[in-house]
Amino acid sequence: MNSDRIVRSRAYVVLAGLCLLVMCAALGAQAQTAPKYKFDPEWPKPLPNKWKMGGVTGLAVDKDDNVWVLDRPHDLRDMELRAELPNPTTDCCTLPPSMIHIDKNGDVIGSFDAPEGHGMAVDSKGFVYIGQDTVRKYDPKTGQPVGEVPRVPDKLAVNGEAAINKEPHVPGKGSPGPLGTYPGSVGGGARLDPAAVAAFRAKYPPTTPMIVGNIEEIRLDEPAHEIYAADSYLGGRVMVFDLDTFAFKRGWGAYGKPLSEMSSDDADRKYTPNGPMPKEFRGHLTLNISSDGFVYAADRMANRIQVTTKQGKFVKEFILAPSTGQGGSTGGVAFSPDKPQKFLFISDLTNNHIWFLNREDGEVVGRMGTMSQNGGQFMGLHMIAVDSKGNIYTGEVSNGERVQRFVAVK
Repeated sequence: MNSDRIVRSRAYVVLAGLCLLVMCAALGAQAQTAPKYKFDPEWPKPLPNKWKMGGVTGLAVDKDDNVWVLDRPHDLRDMELRAELPNPTTDCCTLPPSMIHIDKNGDVIGSFDAPEGHGMAVDSKGFVYIGQDTVRKYDPKTGQPVGEVPRVPDKLAVNGEAAINKEPHVPGKGSPGPLGTYPGSVGGGARLDPAAVAAFRAKYPPTTPMIVGNIEEIRLDEPAHEIYAADSYLGGRVMVFDLDTFAFKRGWGAYGKPLSEMSSDDADRKYTPNGPMPKEFRGHLTLNISSDGFVYAADRMANRIQVTTKQGKFVKEFILAPSTGQGGSTGGVAFSPDKPQKFLFISDLTNNHIWFLNREDGEVVGRMGTMSQNGGQFMGLHMIAVDSKGNIYTGEVSNGERVQRFVAVK
């Protein structure tokens, strides 16, 4: 009898030890360590031709790990353009081009002018795609558009509408500043006639297979020959087009809802910080595609990130800094450079952080930066991109109006 008890006791001890090991392994797997970065003060180098960069509304790393920057030249004020005057009263500055190409060393290696916009991508052949009132494909050598995604001919003033440079620039003449470039948005200060909005939405229902609003983000899936565009219409629609013909292929709304099931009722987009999630995307929708084929759509104005398949099937939702108010927390989406892409990198315009999240469960494992105009900090953190080495590039609007690099350290 005693020997049986001893055997059972030893078995219990072994079993308890095994359980403890399993629990420790599970906790260790969950407790991922966020990657570490240091600010690189030597990138980029001063811009040529006395250019002063405007707010950064697009950022992309090309196949050679060089960086394309889409900025808003017309954010600049009179006082920043005095070097353009016939009799300059200061040594700086002049209006920059809207597209600036910067190499790994921080030198400008190319540029061209295009209408201002929001969101951009570059393909493996070097063609540049800019989000404006639609997606336009540009030849970087000539700066001329060579194709565009179809859009409807009518417009309403909606969030993210680009200033399309309708008038020639007057040397030395700027704008009211970085917050004075865009018109107000529906639900964000604009006072549009409700009847006109209703008529517009009746004419262009959510199923409209063209761009209706303006572009917030562009991503390319070259192996599948597809363009993913975040259309700002009705709070945001994920729209997929053929990369070669620009023909519409499919689209969806929040929670993978088919376009035919999207609501035109603004009540379904209402959101209060810390409150329940809206049924539809709230606004300022960005996205990115993981290497294992999932689409991460960040609904900034609702402090959330939704994960779907490439066909739009809803998988899960992450909520980030839910108490964040006007402006929202979930801006641009990037991935860590390791093969499994363990981490999401999220740029936060309002709190001015880069958040590091476990990609599997959305758990916050770290953050970097705070609001400041010092190097390595942020004042309007808007765009984020990552190169093949894992270095992070950021672009700022508001009073930041710059790009910065953060180097991965072990």
